[in-house]
Amino acid sequence: MKNQSFRFLWMGQSMANLGDVLYIVGIISFLYSLTESPFALALVPFINMLGRFISGIISPWLLNRFPLKTLLIYSQVSKTMLLVILSLFLISETMSGLFIILAFVGGIAFLDGWASPASHAMLPRLVPKEQLVKANSFFSIVSETVNLGGWALGGVAVALTSGHFVIFGTVVLYIIATMMMFGICDPTPFRKKEVEGKRTSELTEGWQIIWRNPLFRSLHVIIIFEAMANVVWIASILYIFVTEILGKTEAWWGYMNTAFFFGMIIGGVICSRFVVGIENNLKRLLILLSLGISGVTLLFGVTTIPWVSILIVIVNGIVQQLKTIVSETMLQKSATTDELPKIYAAQSAIISLLFGISSLSFGAIAELWDVRVTFILAATLLGLGALFAFIRRRDFIITTE
Repeated sequence: MKNQSFRFLWMGQSMANLGDVLYIVGIISFLYSLTESPFALALVPFINMLGRFISGIISPWLLNRFPLKTLLIYSQVSKTMLLVILSLFLISETMSGLFIILAFVGGIAFLDGWASPASHAMLPRLVPKEQLVKANSFFSIVSETVNLGGWALGGVAVALTSGHFVIFGTVVLYIIATMMMFGICDPTPFRKKEVEGKRTSELTEGWQIIWRNPLFRSLHVIIIFEAMANVVWIASILYIFVTEILGKTEAWWGYMNTAFFFGMIIGGVICSRFVVGIENNLKRLLILLSLGISGVTLLFGVTTIPWVSILIVIVNGIVQQLKTIVSETMLQKSATTDELPKIYAAQSAIISLLFGISSLSFGAIAELWDVRVTFILAATLLGLGALFAFIRRRDFIITTE
């Protein structure tokens, strides 16, 4: 945990993540002043998802040809350059077209799409395997703290200045993040992989690795259930629940988001305090936490008491964080250094695709029926994931040490 490269990784990723939050806040603010259209704002997360999905598909091709550090640096440098161009255009008012702005959003998401698996795969290279739970916990605490503060900071910055200024200020954070990436020293030597046969086989390499290993395959079945179900916590559905079921104002919507991130921070702290117990019970915790997420989601969907819903959201954040750290640790302990980035790339692609499809599906359900139906359906999907984890519990064995 005292590794200097690990320090550069988490600090650089924190600056990049904070920049990502502030830039999105600035974009949303600018687009709303430009169009005053909720649909235009909804296009931002959709385009962001699409860019990440495409990037996740081609990531194996890049991972076979470039070291992880190189990909991290190229991604951050390119994101910085795109954001500089976008901010200059917006400030000079030489560009105000909706679709051109969305093209920049898609481009930045595309570049971030290969940086994310590279960053996740870099972490287990920089810390010993026995410290992975602690490292993942610390990484998560920092990440969620950035998210918790980033949205609040972005909102204040937009209110005091403008969306243009926030986007331009993000460039500074991106530059700092890039400098941090240069300081990382990857101890794992890179070997360029020449793939025989069809080039398209490279693009499915991550999927093949997942399919061949029972642990990876079963973990990703659970991830698929969760990717479909967890869209009920997105802003639009949560906003409807707050106003229609709880009968509260937009302020409570903000409280919900804050409560969720607060719960995730607590979950990260719990993991860091009980490392040994978690390390020795990864399989058992995976099953119990999968079931717990289902129960919490169902409980939230049927409650009508505002303060109780806040407490449930905090618990949900805790359980979600614990479950994520457990599954991440199992994956990192079992996968080789060559397999891990390609697994994360495939995982990113499928989560992005399912998130986009499920967002539209659950949004339609919330509009046609009752928003509570979406939470009951989500709890059912999560329950099926927990049942699958119990049935296939013999698959969840660490295969390498």
